[in-house]
Amino acid sequence: MDVTVETAKSLGLTADEFEKIKQLLGRVPNFTELSIFSVMWSEHCSYKNSILQLKTLPRDGKRLLVAAGEENAGLVDIGGGLGCVFKIESHNHPSAIEPYQGAATGVGGIHRDIFTMGARPIAALNSLRFGTPDTPRMKNLIRGVVKGIGDYGNCFGVPTVGGEVYFMPCYNHDILVNAMSAGIVKAGETVSATAGGPGNPVFIVGSATGKDGIHGATFASADLGEDSHEDLPAVQVGDPFQEKLLLEATLEAIKTGAIVGMQDMGAAGITCSTSEMSAKAGCGMRIDLSKVPTRQANMKDWEILLSESQERMLIVVKPGRESEILTIFEKWDLDCAQIGVTIEGDILEYHYEGKLVANVPADPLVLGGGAPVYVREQKRPDYLDEIEKFDISNIKISQFPNLQEAAKKLWNSPNLASKNWITQQYDSMVQTATMTTNRVSDAAVVYVKGTKKALVLTTDCNSAYVYADPHKGGMIAVAEAARNIVCAGGEPVAITNCLNFGNPYNPEVYYQFAEAIRGMGDACRKFETPVTGGNVSFYNQYTKGGQTVPVYPTPTIGMLGMLDDYEQMMTLDFKREGDVIYLIGTSRDDLGSSEYLRGVLGIEFSPCPYFELEEEFSIQQVVKKAIGRKLVESAHDVSDGGVFANLLESAMPQGLGFEVVSKAGIRKDAWLFGEAQSRVVVSIATEQVAAFERFLQSEQTPFEKMGEVKGKSVVVDGEDWGAVTDWKRTYDTRLSQIMND
Repeated sequence: MDVTVETAKSLGLTADEFEKIKQLLGRVPNFTELSIFSVMWSEHCSYKNSILQLKTLPRDGKRLLVAAGEENAGLVDIGGGLGCVFKIESHNHPSAIEPYQGAATGVGGIHRDIFTMGARPIAALNSLRFGTPDTPRMKNLIRGVVKGIGDYGNCFGVPTVGGEVYFMPCYNHDILVNAMSAGIVKAGETVSATAGGPGNPVFIVGSATGKDGIHGATFASADLGEDSHEDLPAVQVGDPFQEKLLLEATLEAIKTGAIVGMQDMGAAGITCSTSEMSAKAGCGMRIDLSKVPTRQANMKDWEILLSESQERMLIVVKPGRESEILTIFEKWDLDCAQIGVTIEGDILEYHYEGKLVANVPADPLVLGGGAPVYVREQKRPDYLDEIEKFDISNIKISQFPNLQEAAKKLWNSPNLASKNWITQQYDSMVQTATMTTNRVSDAAVVYVKGTKKALVLTTDCNSAYVYADPHKGGMIAVAEAARNIVCAGGEPVAITNCLNFGNPYNPEVYYQFAEAIRGMGDACRKFETPVTGGNVSFYNQYTKGGQTVPVYPTPTIGMLGMLDDYEQMMTLDFKREGDVIYLIGTSRDDLGSSEYLRGVLGIEFSPCPYFELEEEFSIQQVVKKAIGRKLVESAHDVSDGGVFANLLESAMPQGLGFEVVSKAGIRKDAWLFGEAQSRVVVSIATEQVAAFERFLQSEQTPFEKMGEVKGKSVVVDGEDWGAVTDWKRTYDTRLSQIMND
């Protein structure tokens, strides 16, 4: 077929990009070659609209063993000859079209990124965003996504240990499904995604190749619209049992020392893995697509190249050691076929049925090579003018007969409710290393078997904050993740991120993106938590009838922390009656972007909550020291729902009540429901109270004595607001009631 600029546009390329391809090749590409460029130059693979912003993030740290973007995932030294490999990625568009397989293959893909580097995955987390869960469509999406995550992870045998879930109207059309994985690898057993040098055999291993996922990278680099269901073939199909075999086979193969390099086949399939491994090594490859095991007859060459069928790897082997690899994969009953060899130069030759079907240079295809790079126009969003008009004095406390009624309405928010309807579908105890299944903490804690060490893991982002102030909201996303790590007793180490935004060609969206990146960078530098990698997911918006609705900017932070001794883990639950409750930090007349304003009072436009980076860092250092000196019985950061939600979450695990007194001079609704940052609630044994207060005074840290753990009821300023068990009943059943209505 004749290839024209219209062909290029139909594949998601621009006219300028088509011209650049012709210049690189010195000729007009054929359809297969154009298809290669279309997926590799898609936003999903090339980061062409984001890479210059991403390069402003801190990427160096004393524990980092590989630079950000150098490998399939981040690698951090955790001591004792061990490393932690971790990463978070999105699978948003596929999950919005086919929620079960979209979410399941997102989980499978992120785990492959981990064991491709030689690490065994030991923990999974996720960050999910749904619309208001009161329509049949959204309930079906929620059910499909949760079941997809649970079925894949449970069958694969990796515990789902943590995560977050939000329900907001901005996600009514585009949901977000971000999956994170962490694994452990011994020093000397890591594998790089490189092809080595010329003369190395190239193998494809794992599942056979089908037509699922073709042009999936292009699909992920465009808006969803009314006809997006027609793109259903772009959604991959997963098989967790096959992936389990692939995990064991690849880890066994690594130990032979016969492997030069290995790469997961994710977005763009064979195209991506061959080009990236070649470009990294500075060599080329000669690939015979006829030798690729397929599960469908009569597949075209470009279909084989672009297929995103799951559970596949590209492995480059040392010459003369092919039989060792073949024997291992035959043992695990997996396809293992030599499909090519590395060659001199940087040319990728793809042959099919005796014909050369594509002949393209590797380097221009990949990030950092010749792929186009853009900086888009920025414009401060008009809605920020509405936010600046907010005046807390216009919010009347008297809207409710009493604040107990406001608290009850707030407590009915699905954002504050227990997510046990979701988490009960996940196996959190497989591998028997999860320490936070029956002990409640601000972050997930997973001990590293054979050591005293534990990983402390969390995913965090309140997108309402980022919407209200992208720069400050980006800082808060990092700071809250660090605060959760610290409250669990850990030391923040590094982050991975999943940056979910609308269309980058929209100047207001690009402003949100650039400012959020700036905020994340500021906070990461302060907390010394470098960025190890992640992904960017643009085009999370829905177009209908000419109107475009982007999601709130959602830069999800996946943070890794460390406990050198897992016995130092801290939990958030009140331990005994009589313990004294303190707030470390400062109460403020602040209701900005709170669940109270949005969910209870219906106010969409309000400022980001109070946040000051130096103050946040100082508070975290004090909390860390207090836990290390064994001065506190529980620690829980103030976030969604404010102090009131914080206290209830600490009271419910042991069924203990509390009596607290609001701070004089602060609006009572702000004291209870405001979400001003840099605050942590702790409980202190009576015999430690004097030492605790002396410690805070010596650190010149603001604090207030709130009350004590007492009885079985919630008592606020002398008013009995009911039994903790009644509040817990609402907390435990609210989401299941919504989903079962």
